[in-house]
Amino acid sequence: MKNLLKPFQWLYVIYAFVLFLAMMLIVFPLSIIASLFGRITGGNFIYKICSWWADVWLLLIGIWHKSINESPVNKHTHYIFVSNHISYMDIPQMLKAIRQPMRILGKAEMGKIPVFGFIYSRAVVSVHRDSIEARAKSVKVLKSVLNKEVSIFLCPEGTFNMTNKPLKEFYDGAFRIAIETQTPVKPLLFLDTYDRLHYKSVFSLSPGKLRTVYLEEISPAGYTLKEVNAFRQKVYDIMEAKLIEYKASWIKTSNT
Repeated sequence: MKNLLKPFQWLYVIYAFVLFLAMMLIVFPLSIIASLFGRITGGNFIYKICSWWADVWLLLIGIWHKSINESPVNKHTHYIFVSNHISYMDIPQMLKAIRQPMRILGKAEMGKIPVFGFIYSRAVVSVHRDSIEARAKSVKVLKSVLNKEVSIFLCPEGTFNMTNKPLKEFYDGAFRIAIETQTPVKPLLFLDTYDRLHYKSVFSLSPGKLRTVYLEEISPAGYTLKEVNAFRQKVYDIMEAKLIEYKASWIKTSNT
């Protein structure tokens, strides 16, 4: 049966990516205009454009977003948003989940892609992960963004979680910045991106739901930089427990 459905799956994926590219060409001139207004005002507008892009694209490929508000986002507060990371679909879901001025920490290499790279480089804080100097510079930029009351978004796992565990080990960056700037961390759980688009193949793309769980913000108050590991672990433990509670589909136990 699966073999009979494969041609339809391929057609669906081709349709989705052609639509993605067509919409990118539509938003490209708007992004050029927005970039003329500077990194903050212009960047905020580009983020809105990208959110609109995600809205329309996901709608037209049969994917819908559902919010689970254990603790709703205060749109008048800026946060350090963190989420689990397991799929390329995490970015469209992030654009649906966060509807306030925001910058994401992203790979600098993505900025080299024609057309897309222009939009990407003006909507993210880019980093060359193999350079200590570049990472330090990106941290400085992220702090300056927070100082302008714009939220930031990081995936503390760094790369895709290709294990059967709820999460990979977290890096320190997001939590060090939180302590230094005294900015609350707002954890998000992306429950369905693994099922909508598996990290192993773009041809695994499928229609369906994308659920975002908004967890309670976690204040860094009382933590010092010497206690960054403890703060990181606190966030990790909360997210891990909630992913297990919501039965995230990639979690496998030794009994299964």
